Order: sequence, then C-alpha cells, then structure tokens
Amino acid sequence: MKLLKSIIPAIYLILTLVSCASEKDYLIKIHTKHGDMYAVLFDETPLHKKNFIELAQAGRFDSTEFHRVIQNFMIQGGDVFGKEGLPQDQWPTVAAEIVPGFFHSKGMIAAARQGNNINPARRSSGSQFYIVQGKVYEREELITDMKLLSETFFNYIQLSSNVELKNEYSRLYEEEEFDSLNHLMLKEKTNLEQFYSISLEKPFTKEQIDAYTTIGGTPHLDTEYTVFGKVIAGFDVMERIASVKTGQRDKPLESIFMIVSVEELRKSKITKEFGHEYK
Repeated sequence: MKLLKSIIPAIYLILTLVSCASEKDYLIKIHTKHGDMYAVLFDETPLHKKNFIELAQAGRFDSTEFHRVIQNFMIQGGDVFGKEGLPQDQWPTVAAEIVPGFFHSKGMIAAARQGNNINPARRSSGSQFYIVQGKVYEREELITDMKLLSETFFNYIQLSSNVELKNEYSRLYEEEEFDSLNHLMLKEKTNLEQFYSISLEKPFTKEQIDAYTTIGGTPHLDTEYTVFGKVIAGFDVMERIASVKTGQRDKPLESIFMIVSVEELRKSKITKEFGHEYK
C-alpha cells in the first residue's frame, strides 16, 4: 500500500508535465521588408516541424530570400544550403509526411522538393518551403478532371455530328479565350460522361471544396507535397510579396530577404492573439 501511495504522485506529476507541454506551441515569425507573417507548424508532421524550428532557432533562415514568386500560385524561399554554399548534391532532405486532411488551401506552408522523376519517394527539401496563394475556383471546375475532360471533349468534336461544337472550340482557341473554352467543355461534361460511360470527376472532400471555392488555393499539388504548417496572420504580406515584379526563373527583381524567429507560447495565447483554433 505504501508503495502504491508513492507511485501515484509520481504518475500524476508526469501526466501534469505532459499536459503542460501539450498546451504550448511554437509561433513562427517571418519578417520581411513587406511586413511580418506569423505561422504555426503541425504536430502531425513532426520531422518537418522539428527541422524547421531547428533551422530557425539557429538563425540559418536569416538572409535567405523568397527567391521564387508566382502570382496566384505561391511564394517560395528558405534556400539555407544554397546560402551556405553547400554543393547541391549534398543538400539534406526530409522524409515525406503527406498527411490526409492537410491540403493546399491559401496560407498553407509546404515543403519544396525535386520532381518525381528523380525523387519518387517525394522527399522534401531540407530547408526550402513555399506559402500557398493560389486562386478561388468555381465548384464545377474544381471537381472536374480538366485534363481528362479536355481529351474526351477533343475526341468528341471529331465526330461528324459535332461540327458546330468543333468550330466554336477552334474559334475560342484561336482567340485565346481559354476561360470561355473551359466553360464550353464544362457545359458538355454531363453529355460526355453519358456518351462515353465514364466519370470526369476528381475526388474531393467537402472541406477541400469549401476551402478552394471560398479562400482558394492550389489543389493540383495535393498529395504530392508535404503540407506542414499554416500562416495565421500576415496574409496581406504574402499578397504583397506575390505581386512583386519578377524576372528569369520567377525571381523577384528586388531581393526579398527574410528573418525567421521562433517563440514558444501557450496555445491559448496564440488562439487569443491570432484567432487560430487548435483541433
């Protein structure tokens, strides 16, 4: 009985410490000449979270740039190893942590990586990351496999019974009215599915559809790259960076350097100050 009494307080202390630790999180601050962005990283991607925090705490992100900027797509930066002069074939990578439910809605932070042809395991860059800007989608365009629709539509208009449709397609293509061209194909989607007995839709969750049709994002990157965090304040800064003039290889004409810092705070404080709700 005495042994049991001595064990109970020890167990309680351990549980208390674990509970207190789980009530805190790291707040990421990315400072640029355009302003500050604040972010949190996901516990469900522990390798990426640990790697990012260690680089930030060591000051290794500081003086790296947002070196690749594509408006309505994303802003990419954090080339630590390039800044440090490490040969590219020696750049560290991080094992992929592609988690179901984490997708490329606006403000999400994901890891850059090399293409599938040389990186079939989809391992992430050991430092470079991007912040999603993206665009807002119409629901029908979002849930449709546009590549398959285009291929099917093109075959369909070769039939002699579809000359008028083919002429309209050719006119829009020649005039580079690509939005109207997409609408023309989407208008025929149900007819094509019935004619060829196929489905032209892509699987999306309700959460994805709601996000991509309201705040926007880059859905074609889903399941291909590790999403490991999200911006919780400073979206206007991201928008300003995304709108800068760029040159070759999408590099801003004027350098955009960053300083990245980390602060451990209670989750309740992060929620109160930034409105981020933890699940």
